[in-house]
This record gives sequence, C-alpha cells and structure tokens, in this order.
Amino acid sequence: MRLTGLACSLLLLGVAIICSIIYGITDIPLSSIWESFIHYDYSSQEHLIIRTVRVPRALIASVAGASLAIAGAIMQVITRNPIASPSLFGVNSGAAFMVVIASGWLGISGMQSLTLFALLGAAISGSIVFYLGSVGRDGMTPIKITLAGAAIAAFFHSMTQGYMLSNGRMFDQILVWLVGSVAGRDMNMLINVLPYMAIGFLIALLLSRHLNVLLMGDDVAQTLGQRTVAIKSLASIAVILLAGASVAVAGPIAFVGIIIPHIVRYLVGTDYRWVIPYSAVLGAILLVTADIGSRYIAMPKEVPVGVMTAILGVPFFVYIARKGKRMQ
Repeated sequence: MRLTGLACSLLLLGVAIICSIIYGITDIPLSSIWESFIHYDYSSQEHLIIRTVRVPRALIASVAGASLAIAGAIMQVITRNPIASPSLFGVNSGAAFMVVIASGWLGISGMQSLTLFALLGAAISGSIVFYLGSVGRDGMTPIKITLAGAAIAAFFHSMTQGYMLSNGRMFDQILVWLVGSVAGRDMNMLINVLPYMAIGFLIALLLSRHLNVLLMGDDVAQTLGQRTVAIKSLASIAVILLAGASVAVAGPIAFVGIIIPHIVRYLVGTDYRWVIPYSAVLGAILLVTADIGSRYIAMPKEVPVGVMTAILGVPFFVYIARKGKRMQ
C-alpha cells in the first residue's frame, strides 16, 4: 500500500513538472516539450523557453522542495520538536548570510563556491542553535531549541539586511533570491548543488532505521545500543547538506520543512524508512505547484515562490503550534 502510494506520488510529481513546463506567462503546447528534446529548433522561441527556462526551473524546484522537506523531517526527530525546520532554526538564515557575504563582500560569483559558503553558513548557524539549545542541566528541550533557533534566525536575517542596505546595488540584485525563488536559474546551477543534495539524501536513508529508534527518546535509544550522539551528528550533516545546497540554488524558502513532514506522518505513519522518500516526493510536488501558482498571482508579473510557501505555511504553522500546545 505504501509502495503504491509512493508510485502514485511520483506520477503526480511528473504531472506537476509537465504543468510547470507548460503553464506561465507564455503557455506552451504539450507536443512542443517532446519536440524540443528530440528535434530541437534553435530558431523556435518555444523550444528555447523549454530548454533554458522552464525545465531547469521545474527541476530545481523539485530538488529544493525535496531537500527542504527531508531536512525538516530529520530536524523534527533529532530535536523532538514538531515545528523544527531549516527556516525556523536559523539554518537557512545562516546559509543565506554567508552567500550574501561571499557574493557582495568577497566578489565570489561561481555557483560551486557559493554553495560551499552556503554549507558553511548552515553549519555555523546550526551548530550555534544546537549548542544553545543543549546547555543546562536538562539538556536539549523543544522550548530551548526553538527559542535558540528563533534568536539565531533573527540575528543572521538582521545581519544580512544590514549588509544589503549598506550596498544599494547588492540589495537590488539579491532581494528576490532572499525571499526564495527558482526563476532565472539554469541547469549548471542544478548540477553544482545536486551532489551535495544526493549525499544528504543518502545519509538520511541510511539513518532511517536509527531515526525510528531515536523517536522513542534518547534514553530508550541508548538502552537499545544506539549511539545517539553519532546518529544526531550524521543527521545534522545531512540537514546541512540538504538545506545549504537548497539555499544556494533557490534562496531561503520557508515552511516546506514544516508542512510536508506532518502530512507524510499522517499518511504513512512514523516509520522513517517511508517518511524520508515520501517527504522527498511530496516536498518536490509542493514547491513545483507553489511555483506554478506564483506565476498567476500578479500576472503578467511573477512573485517569488517563497511568497506562496509563506501563504500556505503560516496557517499550517499556527495549527501545528496550537495542536502541540494542547498535546502537552
């Protein structure tokens, strides 16, 4: 049953990607998609749009959505916090800050180098949050790590905005990216970040059995022979790779890492051998469809996809927060 559901989800993702290629300011016939790959015509505007704009955009939205959803699912386990996500815990903000510094201050423009800076920023901010959330006799608690994540996210966001305001040209160039956008990307950008995302996804899959044990609590996991520190460290590396690479290519898109894991656990339960792949597919579907919707809100202009995820995510966040409070 779960395998059938995953296959149906993959089929739905394929349909979403095709719709992303077809629909926009300029609608493209379905037949032109196949022709653009089999019989590419350099003089055809439709073929040019498909190959250089729509296909890279759809694929980047897919991998970014999958990465953010998996990262959120992992964070919610290792922090035991139902609202944990890369955006709320400062991981995205730290990655974005380092990309802005590398691009504006150091003059770095290569995607490979910017990705490394994004990973560094994600690692720094994530480490600070986990340290602040773990100090004290009671160790890591959901409240402490939430407060630490909110503080670090606000700090890096303020630092980013402050630097950009001091550089007017920089502000104009990077504002849309900071909101979260997959428009204007090309295949080279995807190729540069894909290895980091693939490694993060592989680590998440390999840890899925251990994450199931970790769900029962650190004490129980240690009693069953699990090395909880090593598992959480590897899981944190996966989060940094997934979130950092996603921020490098699409900006700090919020709420995907909160919405999808809860939907997945409602559909297939808490077995992370299924939660991880389902989160990847449904996260990709969410961001691709959100990107399609962002093209129609203010036609003929487009809004960044981060605006769409915020519209969907804020009510969901409030619902999860209220539900979590009642459960306590």
